[in-house]
Amino acid sequence: MSVIENSKLTVVGAGSVGASVAYAALIRGSARHVALYDIAAEKVEAEVLDLAHGTQFTGSSDITGGSDVAVAEGSHVVVITAGAKQNPGQTRTELAATNARIIRDMMPQLLEVAPNAIYVIVTNPCDVLTVLAQEATGLPTRRIFASGTVLDTSRLRWKIAQRAGVATSSVHAWIVGEHGDTEFPLWSTATIGSVPITEFELPDGSYFDQDELDAIAVDVRDAAYKVIKGKGATNYAIGLSSARIVEAILRDEHAILPVSTVLSTFHGVDGMALSVPSIVSARGAVPIAATPFSDHEKTLLRRSADALTTVADSLRG
Repeated sequence: MSVIENSKLTVVGAGSVGASVAYAALIRGSARHVALYDIAAEKVEAEVLDLAHGTQFTGSSDITGGSDVAVAEGSHVVVITAGAKQNPGQTRTELAATNARIIRDMMPQLLEVAPNAIYVIVTNPCDVLTVLAQEATGLPTRRIFASGTVLDTSRLRWKIAQRAGVATSSVHAWIVGEHGDTEFPLWSTATIGSVPITEFELPDGSYFDQDELDAIAVDVRDAAYKVIKGKGATNYAIGLSSARIVEAILRDEHAILPVSTVLSTFHGVDGMALSVPSIVSARGAVPIAATPFSDHEKTLLRRSADALTTVADSLRG
């Protein structure tokens, strides 16, 4: 499927995540034009130059950028990664106050130069920041959403696939809720191929039991902390997953991805951004209201919403 003609992606923030998003978008051909914006002029110019030097090998995509917000002009999609980074031992919600200020200051400037763009927030805590940004801008909820648990879901599917001895693409399971400590898998509808996950025979002749599934869920939830402890940041996988979201938008794919939009009457959740399976297209992201949740999973979703609402309320002040 071809990308929207002359499509433009702007990545805001030239740190390790933003540079990885730009790099992934270039090598995947996610957009015709990729721009990188950061107020740190020397840093962003160096990243743009480094990426530009490789454009002989990236096909039809090109890279521009700089420290003037005008580089985002005419963007179809804006991916926001700017903000303070998560340090070892720090939760995503502890980042909230600093990054909320950054997002609030930045959004009016971006909207001025890219009024028709779809905005994807990667900066953590992405769910809370999406709520605050949507309230501040008045954008339709489908046009401003977070990358959410797209990466967490990829982590989950990878771990299940490793254990089951199948391709990651053959695992159909979702992480939903907060992109953070209260996230959880939708085990009630998880399958490997067409087989319910607890009925799939594993290579050693055994089957998944609840204890093993719970351990996998914890590993997925804590995966970012392990990576941050070892190398200081997560960047490659979030770059790839963000590029995938951009493609679903620019190619008008109507792909189903667990992005985080501000929900309305979704299994009892109102006014908080949480990740649930959503249709992502050129119009933005629309949650699939018919997504089945068990009673226990509905309780967990509301727990996620309550935890994040407390953070959002404290930031509204």
